[in-house]
Amino acid sequence: MSVKHTEEFKQEVVRLALSSRLARRQVAGDLGVGLSTLGKWVSQRRPDDRSKGPDDDLARENERLRRENHVLREEREILKKATVFFASQKP
Repeated sequence: MSVKHTEEFKQEVVRLALSSRLARRQVAGDLGVGLSTLGKWVSQRRPDDRSKGPDDDLARENERLRRENHVLREEREILKKATVFFASQKP
C-alpha cells in the first residue's frame, strides 16, 4: 500500500535532507520515507527553491537537538544499567 504525502511534507523533507548534516538515509528513516523516494524528491526540486535565511537557523537548531537527544538517550541507557546493577547488590 502506498502512502500519499502532501507537497508541504515533501518540501519539508527535502529541506531537511539538503540543509542538515545528517545522512539522507537517516533523514529518510527518521521521517518514514524510503531512501529512493527521498532521492527522487530531492532530484525533482529546482535549485532556486533551496531554503534560505531563517530556515537555515531552524535546520542548525534541529541538528543540535538531534545530537542532544542522542546523548540523552545514551545517558538514560547507562542510568538504567547502573540502576539494575546497584539493585542487584545485596547489602
